[in-house]
Amino acid sequence: MPVSPPTAVIVDGYYNASSLPPVFARRGVRVVHVQSTPEPIQDWLPPDLDAYAEHIVHTDDESTVRRLAVHDPVCVIAGAEPGVPLADRLSELMGLPGNGSRLSEARRNKFTMMETLRAAGVRAVSQFKSPEVEPVLSWVAEHGTFPVVVKPLSSCNTDGVVICFTMDEVRRAAREVLATRDAFGLPNTEVLVQAYLDGDEYIVDTVSRDGQHFVSSVWKYEKTLVNGKNLYDKDILLAPEAAPVPELVAYVGTVLDALNIRHGAAHSEVKLTSAGPRLVETGARMSGGMHPDLHDVCLGQNQADLVAMAYTAPEAFLADHAGRSYTRRQPAMGYTVATDVAGIVRAIDAEAVRQINALPTVHRTVLNLAPGERIRPTVDLGTCTMRVYLTGPTDEAMLADYARVRDLKDRVYLV
Repeated sequence: MPVSPPTAVIVDGYYNASSLPPVFARRGVRVVHVQSTPEPIQDWLPPDLDAYAEHIVHTDDESTVRRLAVHDPVCVIAGAEPGVPLADRLSELMGLPGNGSRLSEARRNKFTMMETLRAAGVRAVSQFKSPEVEPVLSWVAEHGTFPVVVKPLSSCNTDGVVICFTMDEVRRAAREVLATRDAFGLPNTEVLVQAYLDGDEYIVDTVSRDGQHFVSSVWKYEKTLVNGKNLYDKDILLAPEAAPVPELVAYVGTVLDALNIRHGAAHSEVKLTSAGPRLVETGARMSGGMHPDLHDVCLGQNQADLVAMAYTAPEAFLADHAGRSYTRRQPAMGYTVATDVAGIVRAIDAEAVRQINALPTVHRTVLNLAPGERIRPTVDLGTCTMRVYLTGPTDEAMLADYARVRDLKDRVYLV
């Protein structure tokens, strides 16, 4: 009697979760997709369902567990942020390695996340939430220090995040949040206000098994403040021995433990403030900026491969990676391209794209727009026009090519 190959379940395989089916396949593991919402999330890059043995649209936990049980899966993991709570519940109901449902809200709701850290003795930002604007203004008045940050409770990609320097700006930002939906299409029923965290911001990406963490990379953000919005520009791969990487790694370890992230990928964003590290947020899923083949070149590993290893070969993962950090093989950078152009894209200038890709340290260019789509002035990650990945022998070579890409970027889209 033929034996079926082992199966991994991916909940909401949007965006770069497309890297998960191939890495599981290389380990002889097929994948099943579960969509957590009745309809696909609009404006999100959908999964390639041809890569999956089955696609299940979730209706209720009991029926989804019943349909998954026939596959006898080895794991249920979140491919993207909206899938975290469902992946937590399904893995728990099926007795599979996972992070459990008890702290699911703390891994999605930014207010609950910080309060969970505080309760565990981990340093966290001061904050307040409310379904109304006036209590937010009262908290800011009592807090007494500008700037403050206004944001939705559970969105992503800097959606709705505004740095405010006056009460009028707080009022406008809070009203805007409460009047709109988050990046997942859900209404914002409450607004969050937090103290502004000074200092530089960093990414700490990890993969865990049985509460043992491996730091797969640490990157430094460089952003530009425009009209109260911190727009992404560069994220730069740091050497693991360079300050402040060890301090950030130690802090993030306490964050993961407090949030009970014991299994799988996590993407943490941390500010190194004048009072020490403070969490911006942690997602219990892979980094949205993780590009496997770039990471293989500059790191010799990538989060997707490590996730597959952690779930399918846990003994090997623990032996090779538990409690350790990455090695930087060569410098790398991600450039998130902003624009102030508005209109409809008529065409892509292939020659401009060719010139960008021909630069010595440019590894890959990902265009976010196609002919016929609207281009808007950049206000958040969702309105950036493209992403350029660079890696090379020296930081100087990369920065020179980054400057050349900046010269060429506005030629790419013909409006």
